Amino acid sequence: MAERLWRTTEVAIAVDLAVLTVRGESLQILLVERGTAPWQGFQALPGGFLDDNREDLDAAAERELAEETGLDLGRAHLEQLRTYGSPNRDPRRRVVTVCYLAFVPDLPAPEAGGDARTAAWTPVESVLNVHTELAFDHKRIVADAVERARSKLEYTTLATRFCPPEFTVAELRKVYEIVWGEPLDQRNFHRKITGAEGVLIPTGEQTNRNGGRPAALYRCGTATILHPAILRTTTQSGLNRSADN
Repeated sequence: MAERLWRTTEVAIAVDLAVLTVRGESLQILLVERGTAPWQGFQALPGGFLDDNREDLDAAAERELAEETGLDLGRAHLEQLRTYGSPNRDPRRRVVTVCYLAFVPDLPAPEAGGDARTAAWTPVESVLNVHTELAFDHKRIVADAVERARSKLEYTTLATRFCPPEFTVAELRKVYEIVWGEPLDQRNFHRKITGAEGVLIPTGEQTNRNGGRPAALYRCGTATILHPAILRTTTQSGLNRSADN
């Protein structure tokens, strides 16, 4: 049998960032308008190619975010979402992108730079609308990022990452309702979240910044896993279904 000759595939490596926040009573994602071809004029996730063979992936992600939006990740929760490498996802050549997912509290408006014409926070509901088209395969990435966020809220303390340093239980519940897109029972949520070990630390202070009676303020605890989990009442959401249309 003849020996098969193997060749190394030439692939360009890129990084993209799906940065999610709760802003203006909605779950929003950071998008830029592309200033260069391909997909010039279309909205896309911030990102780009590695500078050289020596640049670390994490460093490339932070650099691209700063260059295209003027923002830094600060106290954001950052993790790799997944790798996307369909052969025809980029018309220029074979490009494999490593997408990072970031969860941050409300940030100021971004300032476009680099190859981006504009940069803005955009409600994910409008991004995943059937009539919205994003560059490359970024609409699929946004849908994956939203579902990852929703899933992690069930069994981790990730929701606190969308809150200010000190927050009330009602403010934390609002994060769940916005990300999941469904109302939660107030008493049941309060019982579960305050009864979960290591999730919330009472500050001993109260606030009435949201009106009504003063409410206790909490800080994030040391726990990263939520036990018992707080489960969604539905397994699929309208936003994910709309992304498939």
